[in-house]
Amino acid sequence: MPDTTEPDTTEPTTAESRTRRSEPAKSDPALSSAESGVQRPPAEVRHADELARLRETDDAPRPPGWALSLRAARAFVVGDPSRGISAKFVGNPSLVDRALVTLATTRGLMLVGEPGTAKSLLSELIAAAVCGESTLTVQGGAATTEDQVKYSWNYALLVAEGPSPRSLVPAPMLRGMAEGKVVRFEEITRCPLEVQDCLLSLLSERVVAIPELTGPDAMVFAREGFSVIATANTRDRGVNEMSAALKRRFNFETVFPIADLDTELDLVEREAGRLLERSGVRVAPRRDVLEVLVRAFRDLRDGTERLSSVMSTAEAVSVAHAVGLRGWFLRGEAGTAADVVECLAGTAAKDNADDLARLRRYLEQQAPRQSGEQWAQLHRARHLLSG
Repeated sequence: MPDTTEPDTTEPTTAESRTRRSEPAKSDPALSSAESGVQRPPAEVRHADELARLRETDDAPRPPGWALSLRAARAFVVGDPSRGISAKFVGNPSLVDRALVTLATTRGLMLVGEPGTAKSLLSELIAAAVCGESTLTVQGGAATTEDQVKYSWNYALLVAEGPSPRSLVPAPMLRGMAEGKVVRFEEITRCPLEVQDCLLSLLSERVVAIPELTGPDAMVFAREGFSVIATANTRDRGVNEMSAALKRRFNFETVFPIADLDTELDLVEREAGRLLERSGVRVAPRRDVLEVLVRAFRDLRDGTERLSSVMSTAEAVSVAHAVGLRGWFLRGEAGTAADVVECLAGTAAKDNADDLARLRRYLEQQAPRQSGEQWAQLHRARHLLSG
């Protein structure tokens, strides 16, 4: 007789196993970003070879649930030439040390600072080092809801079967707790206060209650390795100010802009070159043009013609990328100072008439005081400033 035994289609019966079932397929580290067509792979894919190398040689003690020791995680973020590990974050190494120690204590880590100071990059790198995954992320905003933080429901299954682990749709926080992973909460102060406050019991009691379920499924307890890294821009202070109760559950670390000109210039050159290569540009950006760009950004950030717009290192990289694209795709060469003027208005002034006037005064009055051909070209091209 034919075998009429039905295959076992039993679904997981706990909220924890439900989170495992919904976990996305792992990326193949050997697959290059160009082959996969992904514009920006996560840190654990971009630097998969370095993470694998660190795991193989890491014999230092590790906090419970961590993929790497604190020493190896630090090396991954700030670099270790002796082990062939590149520096990925430009900043004070002691900041990275304090951040890692905070996560080891199971307290939440809050990274604050001006926009464009690499807070998100730092949180991504730390998450990739600590747990091997940086994609459990909640993006804060005015429309963020508690469902996007903790869990929601598959309403078709909910109507058909009622509340069950099968109909539960775990959000990043629930997954992070059940799997012992780091969860990133971007721009937390842009979230409504009631959404922020849903983290209170989660961070103190380390448990998420699911009242719609019963028995062991009604509670998801945090496993070793779970922690939260949140970021907040100082310019958003007062939008949705965190409560004192929530602040007590985080250790705050401030990420400052890069103080040294040469360090910032090296970073802009490296990152712009990487972006241009991915964009199909065959020539490297000119360092003398980038120096004009970075100096202008620093003047407009801290000088007498200070703009209200964010003139961060990240914005400088974006403009350098655009300058290189203009030069290559329009003329078949590297970008010039004239291209810097063409690209500045949209980044520096945006739709602010006062900032546009300040930028115009800077090009007319301060650029001629600088020496060098590229500064002279920047001054001559001031009429190209839009608006």
